[in-house]
Formats: sequence, structure tokens, C-alpha cells
Amino acid sequence: MKKNFILIICCIISIVSIKSYAQNDSCHVRISVITCAPGNELYSLFGHSALRITDSSRNSDLVYNWGTFNFEEPNFYLKFIKGQLLYYAAADKLEDFLYEYQITQRSVYEQELKISCTDKQKIIDAVALNMLGNNKYYKYDFLFDNCTTRIRDIVINQIGQVSIKNNLVPQGTTFRNMLYGYLDRGGQPWSKLGIDILLGSEIDKPANLNQAMFLPEYLMKGLDSASIQSAPLIENNKIILTTPPVMENAGVYAPLAYIGIICLLIFWVGTLKNNTARKITGFMDALLLYITGLMGILLFFMWFGTDHKACSYNYNLLWALPTNLIAAFFMWRRPAWLKKYFFIAAIITALLLIGWFWLPQEFNIALAPVALLLLNRYIQLAQQEKKINA
Repeated sequence: MKKNFILIICCIISIVSIKSYAQNDSCHVRISVITCAPGNELYSLFGHSALRITDSSRNSDLVYNWGTFNFEEPNFYLKFIKGQLLYYAAADKLEDFLYEYQITQRSVYEQELKISCTDKQKIIDAVALNMLGNNKYYKYDFLFDNCTTRIRDIVINQIGQVSIKNNLVPQGTTFRNMLYGYLDRGGQPWSKLGIDILLGSEIDKPANLNQAMFLPEYLMKGLDSASIQSAPLIENNKIILTTPPVMENAGVYAPLAYIGIICLLIFWVGTLKNNTARKITGFMDALLLYITGLMGILLFFMWFGTDHKACSYNYNLLWALPTNLIAAFFMWRRPAWLKKYFFIAAIITALLLIGWFWLPQEFNIALAPVALLLLNRYIQLAQQEKKINA
């Protein structure tokens, strides 16, 4: 009986010791949010986020990164295009993580979280769960589920009662407005044009406080102003790696200038009456229909054939008509229905230009000359078809 009593007492002491060790062990942990400055390439233009967990009791210092994917995955490019490529969480030693940013000359900032041992353990458990088996894989979404939002959700959801005082962006600021800041700062006017064509009206919705932290620098600003029960969430800010930013200068209005000149030349040739000008105009009309038709098919596919939410509800389809590809094939046969088609296309383009600033999507200014040229050519082609089929 006495032996059993002693055994029970020993077991109780052991359990208490284990729990005490686990709690004390979590207090040997530092948890920091890592923010990497934007780079020059489009894939790095918006920066990057990671989570650093340092455990002095185990002599470990790991950076957890949710922006990893496998180039050797079967059908990699098809999955990437369709928005079905799985990204995953990976852990690296700090020095290995920093190597890329040293090479690409991108500064790295660290914000240490000032939280309780219990909250630290919650974050550690959440990260461990994210790294377990298939849990580490997720379908990347640029706006709503990316390497930054994963960290935002882990930190804020696990801690709870986090109050962010800074509004981050003025009321009414859209996702597109936020992206513009990086594209203009990084000297990427052609990438800006491509994004404006490819991404639809979903990114023209205002971003709320939580959504604004889908970009690394905005998460960093949000955490800087965050508090728990009136106490600052961030205990220490420091720069792990500092390098001078390397920005490429490029004219903000370069696409407008180049596209505008090309459109003016096509318009001018179309006003000439000699045979050579007519042949060139006929070729340019067919080419314009082919290009806009193929572009329309691409936009239609990105909307309905992929999982990219940001590509849905794309009003660029009002000038990039997929049916233009069909019209281009019949340009040389001159069927009677072409006159009606060009007339309808002219009406659609005219309505687009009238509603340019009122439609629920912001259009790139470089596309205005394209829309004006298309309107002119549709009217001219409709008149030509009327004469041919009169």
C-alpha cells in the first residue's frame, strides 16, 4: 500500500514536471515575423514574408516559408496557368533563407512578437500542424491565400484579441491601387499593363483592414500598430539584412506612348486611298481582329477555365472580343453577316468608351488608343461590307 502511494506521488510529480518544462520551454522561444523587401523581377516585386522561430533550449533557429513550390511537379506549367499549382510550407536555417536576399540585394526586416508563453506555444503548434503531411500544401491565391496571409492568419488567429490601430490604406483603396504602388515604384509599366489586362474587376473592390495585409509590407505596418490589451504586439524591430534598393527606372507612360503611336499610324494609313494603303489596311484589320480575338479567348479561359479568382469578371472582354477571331477567318470570304457583326462590335466598343470611367473595373490608359482604333476600324469595315453586299 505504501509502495503504491509512493508510486502515485511520483507519477503526479512527473506529470507536473513535464507540464512545467513544456511551459518554460516555450518561454525559451522567440517568434518573429520576417519581411523581405521587394525585388526587381515581377515575381519578387511585392516582397515576401516568413515566420522565424528561435528556440534557445534546443539551439534551433528556423524560418518557415509558405512561398515554396516544386518546379518538377508533373504538368507544372498547366497547373500554374490554371491556378491549381500547390504551394507548400518549408523550413530553412536562417542563413540559408537569407542567402537569396543577399544575392538579390533585398533588405530583410524582423519584428519580434511580445506575447505570452501560452500564445507562443499556440503559434508553434499551429506551425507544426501546417508542416504535417498534406497540411503543408495549399492552393495559392495571390490576393486571399498567399505566403503573407498564411502568416497573418496564424499570428492573429492564434493570439486573439489583437487590435490594429493603423488603417493601413485610405478608405476605398482597391487591391489594384495597392498593386499600382509597387508596379510604379519598381518601374514596371509593361507588367502593369499586363496585370490590368489579365486581372478582372475582383481586384477593383476596396480592401478592408485584414485584406490589406495580403502584401508583406502592409502586414509589417499592421503588426507595428497592433496591440494586445493596450500593450504593443511587437517587442523589437530590427533589420537583419540591409542592402541599397536596386530599382529600374522606366517611363510610366511608355506603353501609352508606344501603343498610341502604333494606333495613330494604323489610323493614318487607313485614311489613304491608294491601292498599297488599302492592302496594308486590309492586312492590319485582319491582324487586329486575330490579336484581339486570341486575347479575348485567353481572358475568357482565365475567367472560366482556371481557379484564379482575380481573373474573373474581366471587362476587358468588351474590347478583346473572342468572336473577332471568327470574323478574321471570314475577312477574305466576305459573308453578308460580317456587316452586322462589325456594326454590333462598334456599338459594344462605343459603349465601353462611354462607360470607361464608370464601369466597375479600372482600365489601363494605354488601352484607350486601342479601343478608339477598334471603333474606327469596325465602322469602316461595316461600311465596306455594306458596299460589297449592296
